[in-house]
Amino acid sequence: MPNSRGRWSDYRPSKTLWAWSIVGASALTMALGFTWGGWTTSGRATVMTDIAVRNAKADLVAEICVHNFVTANNAQENLKALQAKSSWQRDDFIDEGGWAKIAGIEGTITNAADACADQLVKLKELPQSGGEAAVTDS
Repeated sequence: MPNSRGRWSDYRPSKTLWAWSIVGASALTMALGFTWGGWTTSGRATVMTDIAVRNAKADLVAEICVHNFVTANNAQENLKALQAKSSWQRDDFIDEGGWAKIAGIEGTITNAADACADQLVKLKELPQSGGEAAVTDS
């Protein structure tokens, strides 16, 4: 009666073949992990963190800017003037008006004036004082 196990059970790979198989499997795992698996290096993670922090600061300052703009005395006239400006002049209008200035922060926050201007231009009309523009503790 012939051997029922077949030839695979008799196969014994060499140590060299085992070593190269491990190297190949490791390389394939890393290639798939970094391309499709979502793995990242610490340097790339640091860059992603810096971008997220910068965007969060800009969003926060933009919200404060919108509040400052809406609660200003001549907000309706300023909104009309802002909407009349071209898209590349709006951030300068916000900066010159001082609505994006935050006490205790020197200079300007990158992209905050742009985000503020974008939010203001989208407004059909100004919210009433004490309504949507009111700052709450929540």
